[in-house]
Amino acid sequence: MTFATRRAVYKKIEADRNTKVIAYVTSDRQGAETQIGADCVDLFVDVLDKIGPTPKISLLLHTNGGSTSAAWRLVNLIQSFCDELEVLIPLKAMSAGTLISLGASKIVMTKQAALGPIDPSLTHALGPQIPMGNQLARIPVSVEAVRGYLDAATQDLAIKSDETLGSILMDLSNKVHPLVLGEIFRSRAQIRFLASKLLKENVQDSDKVQAIIDFLCADSGSHDYTINRREAAALGLPVEKPSEEFYAILKKIHKDFALELKLSEPFNPSVELAGNAVTQYRLVRGLVESTGGGCHGFMSEGTLTKSQAPNPAAPHLVMEQITDQRDFEGWKAI
Repeated sequence: MTFATRRAVYKKIEADRNTKVIAYVTSDRQGAETQIGADCVDLFVDVLDKIGPTPKISLLLHTNGGSTSAAWRLVNLIQSFCDELEVLIPLKAMSAGTLISLGASKIVMTKQAALGPIDPSLTHALGPQIPMGNQLARIPVSVEAVRGYLDAATQDLAIKSDETLGSILMDLSNKVHPLVLGEIFRSRAQIRFLASKLLKENVQDSDKVQAIIDFLCADSGSHDYTINRREAAALGLPVEKPSEEFYAILKKIHKDFALELKLSEPFNPSVELAGNAVTQYRLVRGLVESTGGGCHGFMSEGTLTKSQAPNPAAPHLVMEQITDQRDFEGWKAI
């Protein structure tokens, strides 16, 4: 299925559901992952300007998540162009994708679709580092993991001594920079505030709103927890089960996305080189599509070069290394 074929399917959805369809896919291909980010906002503005004010928009979403602030900005942007927003989830809308879904008056989930916790992870210039290859890389710090550590001390272990608690906090600040800890607690309050604002538009019971937020931000346990259609409905979210015909359409669209972005094939530079010393590559790592705005892909383009270098562990031996000269990365029409 090419975009031209998918466009015909989008038109059918638009006619059947009296809506305008926008598809947004971020790659979860191993080695070529992308996330919801602020870089897509200008593109969505262009797509929405072509659609114009309309009674209903259906956002077809596939993502592992990304930036909380970008998700918040995106859902508010889409809502400003329509009276009703529904989110269509063929397979998953995790983390920041779930936050977007909280702003929908209807969440259409297939039997295999999943939402997830919205507790954010923070990547900061002063965050912890781990070795990655021959350099150090900053790793994200889970907001709820920090909370869980402190709760374990004060609640599970029932530590009361101010001296001991001070020592625990000092040890934590030696592992995670104090400014990062401050940002973490600020992020925790922010995500709850944003979720509450989105939910109150479609869930009138304030106790239910608070219960949903508590579950998505903390009570679900870990960030990789998945919430299926039945559990999402039990939480009180406005979930819709698609008809058999609509289910088949959503499943077909997702399979086509997966093929085009090669989601089931890890990106391996050695495989891309295919025995050559140099090769150029072009990766599609995200998609934004609509019937009127065309197809845009988040592209990574560059050159892979294979060479040999001395092995630091055994200087008399050589090791193969592959360098990636990235020439372009960003959104473009495809």
